[in-house]
Amino acid sequence: MNTQDYLDLELKYGAHNYHPLPVVLSRGEGVYVWDVEGKKYYDFLSAYSAVNQGHCHPKIIKALNSQASKLTLTSRAFHNDVLGPYEKFMTNFFGYDKVLPMNTGVEGGETANKLARKWGYMRKGIPENEAKIIFVNGNFWGRTLAAISSSDDPSSYKGFGPYMPGYNLIPYNDLNILEKTLKDPNVCAFMVEPIQGEAGVIVPDEGYLKGVREICNRYNVLFIADEVQTGLARTGKLLACDHEGVKPDILILGKALSGGVFPVSAVLANDDVMLCIKPGEHGSTYGGNPLACKVAIAALNVINEENLCENSQILGEVFRKKLRNFSNPLIKEVRGKGLLNAIEVNDSSESKTAWNICMKLKEKGLLAKPTHGNIIRFAPPLVIDKKHLDICVELIKNVFESFKK
Repeated sequence: MNTQDYLDLELKYGAHNYHPLPVVLSRGEGVYVWDVEGKKYYDFLSAYSAVNQGHCHPKIIKALNSQASKLTLTSRAFHNDVLGPYEKFMTNFFGYDKVLPMNTGVEGGETANKLARKWGYMRKGIPENEAKIIFVNGNFWGRTLAAISSSDDPSSYKGFGPYMPGYNLIPYNDLNILEKTLKDPNVCAFMVEPIQGEAGVIVPDEGYLKGVREICNRYNVLFIADEVQTGLARTGKLLACDHEGVKPDILILGKALSGGVFPVSAVLANDDVMLCIKPGEHGSTYGGNPLACKVAIAALNVINEENLCENSQILGEVFRKKLRNFSNPLIKEVRGKGLLNAIEVNDSSESKTAWNICMKLKEKGLLAKPTHGNIIRFAPPLVIDKKHLDICVELIKNVFESFKK
């Protein structure tokens, strides 16, 4: 079978809920992926930052295979001999009292929302069914009914109402409006991405996260950090919140928590928040399964052992400097932190220029994808080295030059 054969199968038998680049991948290793015809590409999306540790990292795959031959799932009806050690590892690694294991990033977001509401009723004294959670414009944390209820993107929410009550939106990166909003005594939480990924790698002003922490403290509101995409070395620190030395009350992790090998997400909080949830009030059949726990431990160890935070920090600066020094009328802005970066194309979001650039990049051996029409996100696996990053930057520059006319 060739590429078109596989595309035809998906078109005929699969739901039409995605619009991928027309490339069919069959193998991955490190920073590379290969298609079904054997063509090799640099992966500059990293499965939306799920494969920070590189494709099929041998240490993570070894942990997966070892546990898969012993025990994969017990459900939470019973204990297993991996969950407790994993929970101890996670809480020590991130500095929280408790962890609640889930599977996907959006499940982590849902968990954080439930925790916040329960805390609001039990600890803050908010009247039943009156709790509010504040989000920001441009947020994206998934496509469940709860997640789209907090969205201001019509492609996410239009046609799926009625929507979840108790969600309010304010501008991103605006501490003045945040403070006015959190004065409402029925607000239990403020949930925010430290850097907005799906919105196009929108980096807030320096001091924004510190301000969020201070304002949440002032009004007894939980600070929820959605670090599903920005966490785990992607921005040059273990967590993007670490750039400003702030600690959220609830931390949501996913994606690279498994190195892209198996769905693993986690919500971390201290006892005052986490113990608001009682047995039977939340959970998941697969949450905390032995396979996921072993994989996550290996994935986090790889980040430490291979200094991926440092590599992300250093090479991210190289990437941005080289592209900011490159003069091209199609490049409106280069922005990012660590190896989470984007080029905003100087064109309307309705045009197909960014898509066509990504198609040309694919032809030249580099995979990236547009978001919001005219923004191209560039997020290679964090195991990339400077030599290969330099090669990729030159490739990107050449493709932009070819579109200059």
